[in-house]
Amino acid sequence: MKTRSSLQALQYYLSFAYGADVMSAFPLRKKEEVRGKIHSSPSLRIKPGACSQKSPVKREKIRSAASPLVSAITLIGILLLSPTFSRAASVDDTLAKRKPEATVDLATEEGVQLVKGEWLYSDTNITEVEFTSAAADGQPSNTANKTYDFTPHAGAADFDDSKWQVIDPTSLDKRRSAGKLAFNWYRIKITVPERIGNIKTKGSTIVFATSLDDYAEVWVDGELPRAPGQSGGSVIKGWNAENRLIIGRGVKPGQTIQLAIFGINGPISNPPTNYIYLHYAKLEFHNVAAGPMAVTPHEVNVEVVRNDPAIDAIVPLNAKLFKLAEGFQFTEGPIWTNNGDFLFSDPNANTIYKYSRDGKLSVFKTPSGYSGKDIGDYFQPGSNGLTLDPQGRLTINEHGNHRVSRIEKDGRLTVLADNFEGKRLNSPNDLVYRSDGALFFTDPPFGLPKFYDDPRKELPFSGVFSLKDGILKLVSTDLKGPNGIAFSPDEKYLYVGNWDTQKKIVMRYEVGADATLAKGKVFFDMTNAPGEDAIDGIKVDQQGNLYVCGPGGIWILSPDGKHLGTIKTPKNPHNLAWGGADAKTLYITAQNTLYRMPLYVPGIRPITAIGNLSQAK
Repeated sequence: MKTRSSLQALQYYLSFAYGADVMSAFPLRKKEEVRGKIHSSPSLRIKPGACSQKSPVKREKIRSAASPLVSAITLIGILLLSPTFSRAASVDDTLAKRKPEATVDLATEEGVQLVKGEWLYSDTNITEVEFTSAAADGQPSNTANKTYDFTPHAGAADFDDSKWQVIDPTSLDKRRSAGKLAFNWYRIKITVPERIGNIKTKGSTIVFATSLDDYAEVWVDGELPRAPGQSGGSVIKGWNAENRLIIGRGVKPGQTIQLAIFGINGPISNPPTNYIYLHYAKLEFHNVAAGPMAVTPHEVNVEVVRNDPAIDAIVPLNAKLFKLAEGFQFTEGPIWTNNGDFLFSDPNANTIYKYSRDGKLSVFKTPSGYSGKDIGDYFQPGSNGLTLDPQGRLTINEHGNHRVSRIEKDGRLTVLADNFEGKRLNSPNDLVYRSDGALFFTDPPFGLPKFYDDPRKELPFSGVFSLKDGILKLVSTDLKGPNGIAFSPDEKYLYVGNWDTQKKIVMRYEVGADATLAKGKVFFDMTNAPGEDAIDGIKVDQQGNLYVCGPGGIWILSPDGKHLGTIKTPKNPHNLAWGGADAKTLYITAQNTLYRMPLYVPGIRPITAIGNLSQAK
């Protein structure tokens, strides 16, 4: 039996094996956003359709063509990583008992300068607002009432705090707020330094610790997790008690982490004759193995912008979002399988993960998209989109291998497409099957090291392709960055999203029986929406509504192209899949995190059995 320390060491390797810090070179959609800050121990007090061709279908045993080193690592991965990853609680418990390698005192100018931070402050105002009364089932109804709220709501990572008061870190213990029944906010964005003293920070796990007079809630990168019975961490620990929580795992120098601390004067039932202040605020850097892990499913904050009453029949008025796993480099390509397991890609880590029906996380396949000798040049060498064909076989878009492949039920791999008219595909991104087995996929260059300018790029365009009866057809070159792809319920239309910050559009095409596309038109345009993201994953429910990963969240569009509303998750969503026995649960891959969200309307998904995929190592 392998020891946990061995497992953690390998997890750490898989997260960082491909090494160079490429954050500044990533396109916006691929920037890894990891939480955390750093400090050195001894305590360092520092501030902070027209063409077609025969597809040469190829078969091979699923094995790596890598160098001996990569092959050895793959073998170790099979041996060590077939057990599930440890849950976050065990790591949290370990960190609570160990001395950090480095500490940054955020109540000093030196500490704040080290992490390139700045403390910002705002009071809050209690206001009367419109709401609804409780229904018979205890959930919000449509009966209007009035209640109270406060402003601002400043936990979001992208909250505009540019006009807030800048406060000196040495004054964190200054009494603030108006006293009595009072609340306030402190915000600081930290940048992970390369080192603290002689301690290198790369790969560290960062803990934030603070104590407010009297209570605190702590948001990290826009997320406020909470679980039944939770005491401390992100939520109130106790009167004048310490809040202590992990804000970054396996961090890299240059990564930023946004902290927002909500201060509460207490006891609330007997507002005191004093004011709110911070006793201290510090960052601990722990040199412990970090990597992806399942967490006990728990609620996190979610906001639903409701533009049309029709959204109330899709998204519950008291919407719930649950975190399932975290610590990935970048999550993509999710697919639910009929046995209740959930597969998804981490293209940056060259891995497909399995989140099992019993809530455990394990490696399903690695390498998942590339094992060439130049793998170090790639930011996203691994798989991206995953789906099941009508026979239940897993189909994979492989970035680094420039191909679409399928895992047979005996474990062999069949290459479905890797070139068009003798030129290699770019880096197949997302894919969808029609019910007759025709496959459609998008092929932008996002998996290539230099994207559009990469010398490995052989096709002069980004295309949408179809594969039917062994014939590969180029069916569209309309978009610079074709990305998410999905059918309408009757398969009359195909929707394709565009990852292009200058043209954030969803196209709709009529689909021919021969797997060609016609009469393409702009279905919806998000170009003027605020936010850095363009269009990524797309899914459709059984009523024909679209769920589009776009700027600021998941846009829900009616079959007629009306924007019904937006689901705003803490981390930016990049792809989706329908899960659960009734297909009413939306699984969301969001940067380094996996979420799920119960909805009212079932989605469209592959419904066949998946066969024996366990051989696909």
